[in-house]
Amino acid sequence: MAKSDSFFIRASCDIGNNNATEWNQTTIDLGAYVDALGKSVLRIHNIAVSLTDDAGASIDMVASKSAAAQFQVSTQSQTGLVLATNKGIVASGMINCYNSTAVVAVAALTSEAFDNLPQLWTNGYLIAVDQMYLSGQASTGFNEAATVSVVMECTVETMSQASAMALALSQQ
Repeated sequence: MAKSDSFFIRASCDIGNNNATEWNQTTIDLGAYVDALGKSVLRIHNIAVSLTDDAGASIDMVASKSAAAQFQVSTQSQTGLVLATNKGIVASGMINCYNSTAVVAVAALTSEAFDNLPQLWTNGYLIAVDQMYLSGQASTGFNEAATVSVVMECTVETMSQASAMALALSQQ
């Protein structure tokens, strides 16, 4: 397979702070890189994720509350969380926080669980669809809306038209 130099695709999604009542999704357009009929596919080598407020800072939390935020990167549009076994999931994860103070503040305790990131895979993750989706939700323990941002290190590769189409169909 012919490879290009690596480049970065960036996306952000406001995932709110209204528990499961708010599922937000952003489309990541890959049309400039992926053309299954033209034998061009995208390989994601690495995904870096951050969960912040809308300015990139730590998210303020409600006094003496816990909070959670979940995100997913997928090849299919989702209407809510799905398991990592769903064929559309490329990466997913969550963060759980607790504000132990009696005032609005950033979390005193944080636990991250990025459970399906491609940097753990030797050969990356091939994508043959022209759109991916970044989505998620956050709980009301956050005092402000949460934003999930991803930076994906990618290359473009060629494969046979039959293989590229088969991969694209399996990811839809």
